[in-house]
Amino acid sequence: MRNSKEFIGKPIISLDEGRQLGTVRDIYVDRELTALAGVHLGREGLISRKSLLIPRDDIAVFGVDAVLAQRSDVVTDNKQLPESNSWMRLDDLAGRQVDTPAGTRIGTIGDVLLDDDGRIAGFALSRVQVAGPLAEHPVIPHEAVIDTGHDDQVMTIDLALAERHSLKAMGKSAEDEEAAAPAAVEEVPEFEPVEVDVEESVEPAEDAGMGATGEL
Repeated sequence: MRNSKEFIGKPIISLDEGRQLGTVRDIYVDRELTALAGVHLGREGLISRKSLLIPRDDIAVFGVDAVLAQRSDVVTDNKQLPESNSWMRLDDLAGRQVDTPAGTRIGTIGDVLLDDDGRIAGFALSRVQVAGPLAEHPVIPHEAVIDTGHDDQVMTIDLALAERHSLKAMGKSAEDEEAAAPAAVEEVPEFEPVEVDVEESVEPAEDAGMGATGEL
């Protein structure tokens, strides 16, 4: 898996002419959050600004040093490709709250994890609000997502499934996690209360560091 943020800032080179078409400013994912939809090159225009982009199908390789496009004429914009208006930029997805069906806050999305075919394999958390396996391996696998949060901007996940994924990624099991849990605190035996004569045990206010007015 690769973090999508790795692509940001890389030059885009065409295979047919070897020409630089621009720089990856952001990535697009589809509405259902299942796959990479394209790359964002920035905006142009003073009054009617449009977003320059390259669809995923026109990208040949997401390399280590550069992104390689099929041809030099693949750059388009959201006006020429209306369906791109339903895509979501990583900038807009980052920070989305992640909850359980019961409303327990898990954390916030920081990045998208992609497999070799450009499908979304999971989501990296930038902030974790629960203890346990996710705090050590803050990744939500795609199969643990119940609701992507398209309507209410809150992703809902199966916490148990996500935790099992984190344990597996760390080479642990649920039994290991239970064994590492703190042991139960031994109860302290109760003692009989002791009566104290306040007048004999408490020193006068002046000797306790207080002035004549009673102020410190």
